[in-house]
Amino acid sequence: MSKRTRTIIIVIIAVIIFVIAVSPRLGLFKAETKAAQAQIDPRVPVTALVVTPAPFENKINSTGTILANEEIELRSEIVGQITRIFFTEGTRVKKGNLLVKINDDELKAQLLKQVSQKKLAEDIVRRRKQLAENNYISTEEYERAENDFRAIDAEIKLIKAKIDKTELRAPFDGEIGLRYVSEGSFVNSSTRIANLQSLTWVKIDFSIPEKYAAIISKGSPITFAVAGSDAQFTGTIYAVEPKIDPVTRTVQIRARSENTRGKLVPGAFAQVQLLLETIPDAIMIPSEAVIPELQGQKVFVAVDGKAHAKKVTTGLRTDKLVQVTSGLSAGDTVITTGVMQLRPGMPVNVVVK
Repeated sequence: MSKRTRTIIIVIIAVIIFVIAVSPRLGLFKAETKAAQAQIDPRVPVTALVVTPAPFENKINSTGTILANEEIELRSEIVGQITRIFFTEGTRVKKGNLLVKINDDELKAQLLKQVSQKKLAEDIVRRRKQLAENNYISTEEYERAENDFRAIDAEIKLIKAKIDKTELRAPFDGEIGLRYVSEGSFVNSSTRIANLQSLTWVKIDFSIPEKYAAIISKGSPITFAVAGSDAQFTGTIYAVEPKIDPVTRTVQIRARSENTRGKLVPGAFAQVQLLLETIPDAIMIPSEAVIPELQGQKVFVAVDGKAHAKKVTTGLRTDKLVQVTSGLSAGDTVITTGVMQLRPGMPVNVVVK
């Protein structure tokens, strides 16, 4: 037997021995694989929540502007030169406080002249009345003298009114801002002297979409925040514009808030939240649990380890939740994840969260 033939025989014998040794283990591996496949759970893993009705506040957000409760620009009704300024910029003033005095020397001189003429006219009226009673003069002459007296009296009242206007007084309690004139300045009705604002209370102007117009009423509460402060402020609606803006399709609303601490500044931007209604027993579920269909919407609920479809009607929405108005009851287990791969009757492995 040649050396080559001997080598081939040895290799064949070695292969036969290897196959005999490995065959039992291969069978065991196949058996283990079949057992593992039999142990795989055929149920679809999903998460769910148990429906529990709870109070829900329907709110909308809007943006608005802070306004002073009362605000005016101080201006003079008459033309003249300022002789005295009685206020200090940035301070509080009381209603009726004298703020600015305008030169009234000329008006006072006119008043003295008219008072003197009134005394003379009064004497003339008295004498002509006696003459007319004795028929020494006509009634017309007496009435003319009486008319002259009334004209002088009216002129006196007019001059006194003008003198009163030379004193500019605060029409309400408030804080006075920067002044734009000095003593000696010549002013008229177009000259802005300063701004006066009442800040004990502030107004908040904002608007909401027209579809909420019928829900809003006077006395409704609001909450709002302003830039630069982490505080939440509260207010109350006291006026609603009766007309819908045809351009923006919104309703203008005005609320009032107390500002005794002075943290709210007119002109500031406000983030407003308005409570429309409170639903005492709303059913709210995650929006991803709702599946749209051609004829409505549905959700999957887990019953006895299987998925069942239920048609639902939805209502209010938030950024994450949707209200179910019909189709679900308290205690239902609504599937919230994996809903797109479910079919009615499919077994599910539910993890309730």
